[in-house]
Amino acid sequence: MHRSGIFAALALSAAVATPVVAQLDVEEQIETRQSAFTFASWNMGKIKAQAVDGTVAYNEQQMLAAANAIASVANSGLGSLFGPGTAMDKNDNTRLKPEFFDKPDKAREVAIGFAQAANKLQEIAANGGSKADLAAQFSEVGKSCKACHDEFRAE
Repeated sequence: MHRSGIFAALALSAAVATPVVAQLDVEEQIETRQSAFTFASWNMGKIKAQAVDGTVAYNEQQMLAAANAIASVANSGLGSLFGPGTAMDKNDNTRLKPEFFDKPDKAREVAIGFAQAANKLQEIAANGGSKADLAAQFSEVGKSCKACHDEFRAE
């Protein structure tokens, strides 16, 4: 009986709880996703400076923190921030092509590619991967970003 009470409480909570995203209007969805991608890009810049270009002293802990941040963005459920009205045909504050909504399978494919590449980058950093290994996986994450930009981002 106790177990069914817990399940009833959980069901009630789920029924009454409104997802945070449902509370975001179109402008807030665009701003939030752009902020997330800016944050990921900033962290990509840290890895590039240390593991690729060598313009900043290499710091394993900073690489792990940056990789964790990128993976967090990639796995955060950003897809829910691409609601109706958030493409450039309806809104001037974005470069998201309207074709994004016509190609859900392609959108899902590039999102999965980003998450997989980011997760592998995080794994390499967490396991003390070499600078060269991080640089190589950094390139793969960059390719996953480019795949989405090429398909769905206007110039």
